[in-house]
Amino acid sequence: MTTIEHKPISKKNGSEFGKVKPAGLTKEYSEVYSFFKTLAVFLLLAFLLRASVVEAFKIPSESMKPTLQKGDHILVSKFSYGFRIPFMKEVLFSYAAPKRGDVVVFTRPNEPGTLEDESSINIIKRVVALPGERVAVRNRMLYIDGLPVPEEYARWLENGIPEGEFDESMVPPGHVFLLGDNRDHSKDSRFWPYHFLNMDLIKGRALIIYWSWYSPTRIGQTIR
Repeated sequence: MTTIEHKPISKKNGSEFGKVKPAGLTKEYSEVYSFFKTLAVFLLLAFLLRASVVEAFKIPSESMKPTLQKGDHILVSKFSYGFRIPFMKEVLFSYAAPKRGDVVVFTRPNEPGTLEDESSINIIKRVVALPGERVAVRNRMLYIDGLPVPEEYARWLENGIPEGEFDESMVPPGHVFLLGDNRDHSKDSRFWPYHFLNMDLIKGRALIIYWSWYSPTRIGQTIR
């Protein structure tokens, strides 16, 4: 009788049936994939948050002293007045309007003849006059509808420059009139070819100082 010798398949012989990836390596790939997937979702959410909810800005000049100092880092709410389409200038819908005293970030239409595209520059000023109001600036005083408006935040460091005077004019519908708190060192509505800003160009309202190179005591201050 012929007998057949039975040999158990060794690990070496098993390789003849095809190699199998070690389980540990598959787990490692899975962890790496999961990490990058989570990172991608996080970056996408951060991108959308910045585009439509809140955005950080750095103050580049002294036009808003003493409220904001050069070098202050602030957070701006983009939900204060309406919902803006992410990465677009258009406002999808509005549910509130700026109030007098609001400090806002905005862009302006580009002025012909300028070397730089001003529509891409973020500007920060304070809303001082609303649609339908008559606004004037005379003798270091803001006037609304012929009445003086006290402003504890306004500073006239040069005692009021003549070119900073503004003859009475009515704010058109859907527009606002803006001034910097540092009145003698601010290029604002008084100096623009068209003195009023379309409210659709407002990106949001300044909320808080989250960092300041000027003084650590300013960190956490709300912007009023």
